[in-house]
Amino acid sequence: MSRVEHLWERLVRAALRRERTGTDAFGQPITGIAGFVPSSLANNRVIDEILRAADEIQDEDPNVARILCEHAYSIAQNLDPNSEGRGVLQFKTGLMSVIKQKLAKREGGTIDRSQDIARLQEFYKFYREKNNVVKLREEEMKLRESAAHTGNLGELERKTLKRKRVFATLKVLRSVLEQLSAEIPEELKRMMESDVAMTEDLVAYNIIPLEAPSTTNVIASLPEVRAAVSALSYFRGLPELPADYPIPATRHADIFDFLHYVFGFQKDNVSNQREHVAHLLANEQSQLSILEETEPKLHEAAVDNVYKKSLDNYIKWCNYLCLQPVWSSSDAVSKEKKLLFVSLYFLIWGEAANIRFLPECLCYIFHHMAREMDEILKQRIAQQANSCSSDSGVSSFLDQVIAPLYEVVAAEAANNDNGRAPHSSWRNYDDFNEYFWSLRCFELSWPWRKNSSFFQKPKRRTKILLQTSGNKRQGKTSFVEHRTFLHLYHSFHRLWIFLVMMFQGLTIIAFNDGRFNSNTLLELLSLGPTFVVMKFIESVLDIVMMYGAYSTTRRLAVSRIFLRFLWFTVASVFISFLYVKALQAQNRADSFVYRLYVIVIVIYAGFQFFLSMLMRIPACHHLTNQCDRWPLIRFLNWLRQERYYVGRGMYERTSDFFKYMIFWLVIFSAKFSFAYFLQIQPLVKPTRDVVKEDNLQYSWHDFVSKNNRNALTVASLWAPVVAIYLLDIYVFYTIISAVWGFLLGARDHLGEIRSLEAVHRLFEQFPSAFVKHLHAPLANRTLNRLSNQVVEKNKVDAAQFAPFWNEIIKNLREEDYITNLEMELLLMPKNSWKLPLVQWPLFLLASKIFIAKDIAVESRESSQDELWERICRDDYMKYAVEECFYSIKYILTEILDGEGRMWVERVYEDIEASMKRRSILGDFQMNKLSLVISRVTALMGILKESETADLEKGAIKAVQDLYDVVRIDVLSVNMREHYDTWNILAKARTEGHLFSNLKWPRDADLKGLVKRLYSLITIKDSASNVPRNLEARRRLQFFTNSLFMDMPPAKPVREMMPFSVFTPYYSEVVLYSLSELQKKNEDGISILFYLQKIFPDEWKNFLARIGRDENALESEFLDSPNDILELRFWASYRGQTLARTVRGMMYYRKALMLQSYLERLGSAGWLRGLSNRCDRKAFTVLLMHDLDISDVEAAVSSSDVTDTRGFEFSPEARAQADLKFTYVVTCQIYGKQKEEQKPEAADIAMLMQKNEALRVAFIDEVETLKDGKVHKEFYSKLVKADVNGKDMEIYSIKLPGNPKLGEGKPENQNHAIIFTRGNAVQTIDMNQDNYFEEALKMRNLLEEFRRDHGIHPPTILGVRENVFTGSVSSLASFMSNQESSFVTLGQRVLANPLKVRMHYGHPDVFDRVFHITRGGISKASRVINISEDIYSGFNSTLRQGNVTHHEYIQVGKGRDVGLNQIALFEGKVAGGNGEQVLSRDVYRLGQLFDFFRMMSFYFTTVGFYFCTMLTVLTVYIFLYGKAYLALSGVGEQFAVRAKITDNTALSTALNTQFLLQIGVFTAIPMILGFILEQGFLRALVSFITMQFQLCSVFFTFSLGTKTHYFGRTILHGGARYQATGRGFVVRHIKFSENYRLYSRSHFVKGLEVVLLLVVYLAYGYNEGLSYILLTISSWFMAISWLFAPYLFNPSGFEWQKTVEDFRDWTNWLLYRGGIGVKGAESWEAWWEEELAHIRTFSGRIMETLLSLRFFIFQYGIVYKLDIQGNDTSLTVYGLSWVVLAVLILLFKVFTFSQKVSVNFQLLLRFIQGVSFLIALAGLAVAVALTNLSVPDIFACILAFVPTGWGIISIAVAWKPLMKKLGLWKSIRSLARLYDAGMGMVIFIPIALFSWFPFVSTFQTRLMFNQAFSRGLEISLILAGNNPNTGV
Repeated sequence: MSRVEHLWERLVRAALRRERTGTDAFGQPITGIAGFVPSSLANNRVIDEILRAADEIQDEDPNVARILCEHAYSIAQNLDPNSEGRGVLQFKTGLMSVIKQKLAKREGGTIDRSQDIARLQEFYKFYREKNNVVKLREEEMKLRESAAHTGNLGELERKTLKRKRVFATLKVLRSVLEQLSAEIPEELKRMMESDVAMTEDLVAYNIIPLEAPSTTNVIASLPEVRAAVSALSYFRGLPELPADYPIPATRHADIFDFLHYVFGFQKDNVSNQREHVAHLLANEQSQLSILEETEPKLHEAAVDNVYKKSLDNYIKWCNYLCLQPVWSSSDAVSKEKKLLFVSLYFLIWGEAANIRFLPECLCYIFHHMAREMDEILKQRIAQQANSCSSDSGVSSFLDQVIAPLYEVVAAEAANNDNGRAPHSSWRNYDDFNEYFWSLRCFELSWPWRKNSSFFQKPKRRTKILLQTSGNKRQGKTSFVEHRTFLHLYHSFHRLWIFLVMMFQGLTIIAFNDGRFNSNTLLELLSLGPTFVVMKFIESVLDIVMMYGAYSTTRRLAVSRIFLRFLWFTVASVFISFLYVKALQAQNRADSFVYRLYVIVIVIYAGFQFFLSMLMRIPACHHLTNQCDRWPLIRFLNWLRQERYYVGRGMYERTSDFFKYMIFWLVIFSAKFSFAYFLQIQPLVKPTRDVVKEDNLQYSWHDFVSKNNRNALTVASLWAPVVAIYLLDIYVFYTIISAVWGFLLGARDHLGEIRSLEAVHRLFEQFPSAFVKHLHAPLANRTLNRLSNQVVEKNKVDAAQFAPFWNEIIKNLREEDYITNLEMELLLMPKNSWKLPLVQWPLFLLASKIFIAKDIAVESRESSQDELWERICRDDYMKYAVEECFYSIKYILTEILDGEGRMWVERVYEDIEASMKRRSILGDFQMNKLSLVISRVTALMGILKESETADLEKGAIKAVQDLYDVVRIDVLSVNMREHYDTWNILAKARTEGHLFSNLKWPRDADLKGLVKRLYSLITIKDSASNVPRNLEARRRLQFFTNSLFMDMPPAKPVREMMPFSVFTPYYSEVVLYSLSELQKKNEDGISILFYLQKIFPDEWKNFLARIGRDENALESEFLDSPNDILELRFWASYRGQTLARTVRGMMYYRKALMLQSYLERLGSAGWLRGLSNRCDRKAFTVLLMHDLDISDVEAAVSSSDVTDTRGFEFSPEARAQADLKFTYVVTCQIYGKQKEEQKPEAADIAMLMQKNEALRVAFIDEVETLKDGKVHKEFYSKLVKADVNGKDMEIYSIKLPGNPKLGEGKPENQNHAIIFTRGNAVQTIDMNQDNYFEEALKMRNLLEEFRRDHGIHPPTILGVRENVFTGSVSSLASFMSNQESSFVTLGQRVLANPLKVRMHYGHPDVFDRVFHITRGGISKASRVINISEDIYSGFNSTLRQGNVTHHEYIQVGKGRDVGLNQIALFEGKVAGGNGEQVLSRDVYRLGQLFDFFRMMSFYFTTVGFYFCTMLTVLTVYIFLYGKAYLALSGVGEQFAVRAKITDNTALSTALNTQFLLQIGVFTAIPMILGFILEQGFLRALVSFITMQFQLCSVFFTFSLGTKTHYFGRTILHGGARYQATGRGFVVRHIKFSENYRLYSRSHFVKGLEVVLLLVVYLAYGYNEGLSYILLTISSWFMAISWLFAPYLFNPSGFEWQKTVEDFRDWTNWLLYRGGIGVKGAESWEAWWEEELAHIRTFSGRIMETLLSLRFFIFQYGIVYKLDIQGNDTSLTVYGLSWVVLAVLILLFKVFTFSQKVSVNFQLLLRFIQGVSFLIALAGLAVAVALTNLSVPDIFACILAFVPTGWGIISIAVAWKPLMKKLGLWKSIRSLARLYDAGMGMVIFIPIALFSWFPFVSTFQTRLMFNQAFSRGLEISLILAGNNPNTGV
């Protein structure tokens, strides 16, 4: 039993008590004291230990417990006498009440406290004697020596745990005694001193016990660890430390002590980094494969590797700034000095807090501190460094070095107005860091010159301007994130120049009818002015975008910007002038100007091409570097491209360059062919005809269309084509990348095993593939292919494979994916040498014996060869027959003796002789085989049970029956040949002693063989569908498929690369509580009931595992604490909880322990196993063929080696696993949750107790008194579970202030990354999962860091994800398929060939040392880095990293499953991409990538969202163009005159847009991914099913989400983290909730499209089906946007729900709200929230300009009214405004505030009535006396509705002005009316469909079809008919 199992029952009871009575997971009342000591008490750790000891001994001696509590109280009182710290008063009060309770429980009498010390002394002796501590330790040591051999590891674990608990209590008693009394008896003192040595491993440590070496943790005894620790020790040359410097007696002084003393680092930081550096060195040593020595010594190469990697960024920084590093030559630095430098760097990094985001700032600090250290070393006197010393003489690195930096960073962060301030007005992390990219940073001096402008803090923001202190404050550095779409051009100007020039060139060719002549050439030469003008625009943007950073940017960089501006100004003027003159020349061929122009263009183009070759093509980089020594070339390169610290050397090897160049050339050829032949060329003739037309009669008052060749008409024709031209390149990229990704996947063997049938068919190849890839390398596995040797090799492979396969199967059972029977069928035998064949799992052999028997019976007339040939057609049938044959022989031989064994040998010799004679069918009666099988079955059935006297008799009888059947019924051989033998047997049978000496099978292996044989001959049903569970199938299919994929060979665990897993957590669900599982929603559905229906097979397996009947009642569960806890875990493992993530990630440790355990046993016991247990013949064969020792690894023949029982308890295996794997969950507010006694805190503590290697990091807030004021201090802490199930604090590192200055998640990661270990770190989100079988491949994945992946080594390893939430609903399926497509096929292409894969979240594996020395694994600046993860990919690439992608390993991932969740998530991502557009990272990548990588980067990041937005804008452009043609009357005239509007170009453009809209092109990767991994037919069915489930509606709706948030973020900002929630979404979403979420993003835009379509239908010139064909895509988009939220809403069309929704919506709409009212409660509050993003003047201008489009409707429609006749004067339009004003006035009259009119209600009603009558009369008179018709009334509505919305939109943009004018309330009333109207337009169709019950049924089927296919009773769930009376 592990320590977890030992405490399991107690944990279970405790968790249940917390459910029922409000106690925490470890038995402490929530109102209790222990475990809740406030962090504001400095010695809270000591107090907590005392109180825990008091709890421990309470039952044994309450008096002593009382003494301990009183002592704890006195400590607390001394620390904070006035109880001013946070929580101190409550703690003291609670502790005092506990003491009083203990006093009250005493039986009479007063307490004599003078005897307390004596009581303590006596109790110490008593407790010691009671627990027999000496014997306890001796027993543990004996067990430790023998456990590895006896397998008694569980007992060892229990003894160790008990000893730790006893000595922990003794340690507290000793400490209290020493504090209470100075006089302790000598005898007791000796006892206590002897006990001290036994409590050394109670000192808190993380992985390696350095402070107090542990005898129970063997990690410290590993040779590599001892070598690393030895290397860090004090060396000759280090100044001697002062005598009073405290060094623990348990270790020697080392270099960290020296650095601690000199620079004043924090003690826990020193301890943390001591372990960190030792860990790095130890693992580097182990990876060198150095043979073990008696006294291990750290190899020079190990030190050098760590030194170079850790200080690589510092060295590059020095080279960039032309600085001399602190050492003159790296080769001349001694090993000790290198360790000193590495240690110093990591100590700086470990205490830098938020400054870790400034890697070059850390280089600056290290540079100066290393110089200081050198000076101290030269003086040979240990003294405190000046830079870290304060005026008071106290040395503190944190206060003197980090705090000044932190304070100015925090001041700037505080000035961003919670992310609402413009980025240009405050300095972010990048601005601070980039200050250190120039020599100017040395102006800061050392120690810091704090009066520098760099350290000047800004004043708090005002509402108008950002005020600074004395105008000395440092501004932005080198880049300003202005909020504008112009960044897209600025960052990717080469793309836009290329597209514009190609469009211009293709258009010129098209308008010249494809002829190439001198005129065409002259027009094509106009590309020259186009190019220089666009470059001029870029240079102007350089100047504009740099505004705000000129004062701090290097003068050289500013000079470059203005030089480029000057150059392109002159060039554009000069070249344009030459071109104009060339055009004006009459004889162009002889014109000097023309020739000069051509020469200039050729020279300029040639020069640009030459520079591009030098700058961009990898093959020319060497030449570039050579030429860079020439001043002219260096100047030109500098002028062309700014030189940054990052972004240098961003090129790939030539072969990679040509691969992605060819990829893009294919795309370009397809794109421009499409553009020329289907877009541009068809428009040439219509354009010419439009231009020629004149005398057009406009139906409105025309302002701009006279004498301009119908420019607006031409624009309306060309605008959609231009928009399609700009976005269709992404369509072609999607298609080509999908095909390329498909081919890459096929090449990599993806999808070769895609069914259970394939798993069965290929299973015999799995062992060899497993040994080849996943097993530690075997030296010589190749044998001559003789049949017996092949069997030997296969048996070796099978024996190596079996333990791992079986562990996979057992884990599937523990996870409840398979049944007990399926587990037995899937398990693989050990394959010992007892049988001369490979034993396969039973699921492959099931029912094969019976089929073979039938074949044998049917083949009586056939020959033996024919029979064997029929059996061998099925390999597994052959294996089953052979195994039965040999198993029966072996079992009978083992259990029988004397004559019995003689009979067995005789029969088998006869069978073998018959087979040689090929007369088996004649010598044996095959029709009697069934009798033999029945007798063997009876015998095995008895032998598999435990031995009893009756069973022994039965076994003898069964053998006798078998003898009789074989002798009488089966054998037909001539017995005369062996007459004597048969005579002896017959005599023995007659006398009854033939089988009397039967030996019952007691050996475990033999017993297992008996059970297996019994199963083999009794299972009649085929196991072809085992396992049944779809998830189990998928996992096994993927794992077995991955065995044949290309992956690096695995190294032994000892030599593998160490890694950490890192999970950020805030306040999400850790573990579902029983109340949460039982709580019912409005439909009566609980989470538990839902899970039972979603996972019915897993629920049954769970009940079977805990021993419950399927019909068990809920009350029965409540009576069993163990079952309740199991239930909570079962449910939590099916949600997106932290518990699921932790379980999955801890599989890494379990896998490493198993691998290490088997490797260790293999290397230690191979020969023993062979000699003791191996068949001597097999042993001889192995030796004859020189099979290497590692070929057998002892797992072949020794059950000790193949037996994996207890591998989790092996100290050596655990030590190796802990040295290679660390798991840190950074629970940011865990400390706060503990103080508030939140259930999440108890659940996290339970996870730590359940997983001993789990570490939790958190930020602890401590309130202290400073100068009479409460001051908050922040600590970064790391804890683990102690022996009592409480938190044991390992490290506590003080921070300079609140660490949350930027985005929360990256700041959370940053504070805890110092606690990670190893060379790699895998970032895992808390909605992820992992699988044991995938954890086995982690060693292989980490070897990718050493593989050749290009010119740059890998820095991020991309990992495939499996989305496990796809089966919940159709929406979840769409999201899952979309996500799976991107994380597999999409990222496959990004990595190869495009070389632009970034980091898109989790679960990528980072080169840890590379990233922590370069700013971390994410960026944290507020808002700009809201998509924090992708910036790590940007940063890695810019710093010469390389991001790869690998698909032989997968990690589970949860996704959002409801439409609202999905929309919020997509909104967050789109907003994040909008912020990326503004970022310096995207700008630099766009500038510094070569052209083709830049294209790849653009279209796979921000370009995707821009193209998505352009897709939607294309619809608007087309429809507004059609509206112009319809309303102006021009369209009808053109159609009548020339029939030109119906042309191929527009049709093609619209069809392309339509396909984009419905997601066909964007679905191509999904389709090809399906085909690759599921097969063509299944892929086709899946795709058709998705179409029936309306996936096109979903993807079209997603277009709107992405467009809205991407565009709004760039225009106004407002991107923020959206907490989508990760629960199970089956509840009905109210109408009002959907309306609030989608009103502005979808509904308004959808209604606008509908309005345009109606206008086009009403006033456009349409013939036949042309309107339908041209607008069907737009109608589809509009309907999708309006109704998708309700279509995908559970119970969206149920009548009762609809009625409730209407009531709720009207209440929300009419509730006026007020201060503090949320948007979910009141329309007014929601409306104010919706307007919050419009804050800036530029934003108001943009909103105003965009809103002007709504006035077009009124202007066009009023001239179409019958009442106006043919009048096109402005009077008509003016009168329309008068009518609109009257209508608004009437609206105001009827909505006049009742509060204001309370005193004249009658007058108001009179006025309202009269107004209504006058309006009605006026309308009637107008209809009667004028030409006003009823259609005109509807037309007016069509005209005035958009105008009113336009007025509202402009008014809200200028909200402050409206409030000043007193118009805001009127605007708000009008807006409410519009929202009411829009809501009714959407609600009425929903209400109509709700009338029909079948619609609701259809919708349920549509949403949950996949669940139905798996037997899901979703209709029952949605109906709320919950028969869940039993669990």
